[in-house]
Amino acid sequence: MSRMTPDRALPQGDHKRVEVEKMFDRLAPQYDRMNRVISLGLDRRWRRRTVAALSLPAGSRVLDLACGTGDLCNDLAGAGIDAIGVDFSAGMLARARTPAPLVRADGAVLPFPDGAFDGLVCGFALRNFVALSVVFGECARVLRAGGRFAAVDATVPSNPVMRAGNAVWFRGAVPLLGRLLAHDEAAYQYLPRSTAYLPSHDNLAIALSRAGFYDTRVDTFTGGSVLLLEGTRG
Repeated sequence: MSRMTPDRALPQGDHKRVEVEKMFDRLAPQYDRMNRVISLGLDRRWRRRTVAALSLPAGSRVLDLACGTGDLCNDLAGAGIDAIGVDFSAGMLARARTPAPLVRADGAVLPFPDGAFDGLVCGFALRNFVALSVVFGECARVLRAGGRFAAVDATVPSNPVMRAGNAVWFRGAVPLLGRLLAHDEAAYQYLPRSTAYLPSHDNLAIALSRAGFYDTRVDTFTGGSVLLLEGTRG
């Protein structure tokens, strides 16, 4: 079985797409439990903040891009929002625990009509897309004018002290926990390293703007280790 290893360069292009899909299929059975452990239970708070950032009324229709097992879909439903989830990992979708409709698809080619959604969320998946600008373009296409975008993801703190602590936890403890709890140390070495795929915060906001969004911004929280990218469809 092909495995991502820390001493290999991060995969690119089609190779990345294949490797990431295999990895998430493999991680699916333990994914939710590992998320709780790795985030020290803060992932729930991060998802709620993402939903709140949409500022959409109950009854809105929102796409959860890279929905995984459906946690964000459930948070959206808890806010009275009609959620639809999409993910390219069959393994993750098979493990989903949500009543929301789920679709298997690639974020670069979304199977929805133009302007179909009032909002779009994405949880910890920006760094797993092969061509982020293409995905942002698809996000813009399926959102109505004035539709809201909110994506939460991991990032590296700018503060040196927080950055050192982040490295100890995510690059030291997390792979060990991955080996002990999920029996997949290689995947949990890759996941912290994959933040290297993301552009700088300024460039991330610019990329979203170029896709057709305005009022784009990036906020960070939890000591600068988590980012929230927001924008409004023009």
